[in-house]
Amino acid sequence: MSSKYATRLSKMLQNFQHPSSGILCKSLAISGLVLFFFYTTLFNNLYKLSHSDFYQQFKVIWPAVSHGTDSSSSSNMTSPTNISHIVFSVAGTVKGLKYRKAYIEAWWRPNVTRGYLFLDRFPSKEFLPWPSSSPPFRVNEDISRVKAYEKIRKSFQIRVFRTILETFREGDKDVRWYVMADDDTILFVDNLVEVLAKYDHTQSLYIGTNSDCVTSNFYASFNMAFGGAGYALSYPLVEALATKLDTCMEKYQNLYASDLMLFSCLADFGVSLTPEKGFHQIDLHNDISGLLSAHPHTPVISIHHLDFISPIFPSMSRSESINHLMEAAKIDHSRLLQQTICYHQQRNWSFSISWGYSTHIYENILSRNFLMKPLETFRPWWRNAKPPLYMFNTRILNKNPCEAPHVFFFHSMENSTDNQVLTTYIRASPRNLMPCLNNDNVSADFIHKIQVFSQATAHKKTRMTECCDVEDMADRNVTDIKLRVCTKDEIIS
Repeated sequence: MSSKYATRLSKMLQNFQHPSSGILCKSLAISGLVLFFFYTTLFNNLYKLSHSDFYQQFKVIWPAVSHGTDSSSSSNMTSPTNISHIVFSVAGTVKGLKYRKAYIEAWWRPNVTRGYLFLDRFPSKEFLPWPSSSPPFRVNEDISRVKAYEKIRKSFQIRVFRTILETFREGDKDVRWYVMADDDTILFVDNLVEVLAKYDHTQSLYIGTNSDCVTSNFYASFNMAFGGAGYALSYPLVEALATKLDTCMEKYQNLYASDLMLFSCLADFGVSLTPEKGFHQIDLHNDISGLLSAHPHTPVISIHHLDFISPIFPSMSRSESINHLMEAAKIDHSRLLQQTICYHQQRNWSFSISWGYSTHIYENILSRNFLMKPLETFRPWWRNAKPPLYMFNTRILNKNPCEAPHVFFFHSMENSTDNQVLTTYIRASPRNLMPCLNNDNVSADFIHKIQVFSQATAHKKTRMTECCDVEDMADRNVTDIKLRVCTKDEIIS
């Protein structure tokens, strides 16, 4: 660089470092005028804006966070509810994984269902790597950090209760319903979706059912959704609950169960239970085949307490039994466990079909009202409970050959001709009773198998009773029965 240019540069730098008073005053005056006009223009425009318009100016830069349904899309809000709108939250323990993981995987659908399995601690090595066949797991938050922790006596129940909050904090999009359940519960997802689709998910709704046992309801509440059976909470309700859940926890932490805490908390919100009988707490022991063979005319949604009942199919383990039932559910969830009753007048026989589960033959013409009562093959949850024991009427098991059924259990299914589904039921064991001698009735001991035909493409409508016809057996050891829509004003007798 030449000395001429260096000298000029040096003078310029000195002028910037030591400006004259005249230059400085001019610069300040010009800067002041520019700032004055800028602020005058800005605040004049803001004054003309409403509060919402003002917010919109910044919305592009800092968009509001939305965890739930996008309310800006009316089509999204009014479209039919489907499985993608539901987030499942399953409460479990690492100790229970060994036995209950199979129950969860029986109904969970990878890449279809959304949700989480909440555990009390990180899984041990035997469960890792975590399989895609199970819901992704989460470890519950350490509740010792909660303000009211020192007062808490039932930490397990508090952990389950706060799972609602922790599920909400996952921030899933386009959620309409949160469905909570235990790890020893199976869910029939297709029926659940159809049931929830009946309701307005934009309202604060709490959907479930009480216990099967009177004593359980007496100790908790007859108007409470029992958590083991599962329950559904609409998004707006969970959103509101999330802001007050820890306050509710502190208020009701002495209650003995998480579902009772929730029920009490929702009562403070002014929200009461919307009952759905398809959820089943199963506060029962031993053999529940009598109950499953006379299910009410409502879609089955859940079965709880699988570890406290006998396997629902003979000669199978609990997990094998559940998977076997799920085979039928995959083919026709609408008919699963739905009871259909018909008669064979020539032999004076009554037939009761629980589709996908069992079929009974009675060597007598028995009324529908009688056959719709479950056989009491089970016992109540509470050993010393006194009558009334159950929330439904039952039939006592007896050895009267005119009232004791021949029992057949679901064995297999296949597609037959004429767009029919064929389900086959095999005799469980010999009845070992004398024939019913009323009106020269015929013994059914020789029947080995029952085949039931139903329409493959015509699903059963909710709460609609179907009829059936017993085909002429022609002294074979196989009976064919065809399900059909009842004719107008048809009397089933």
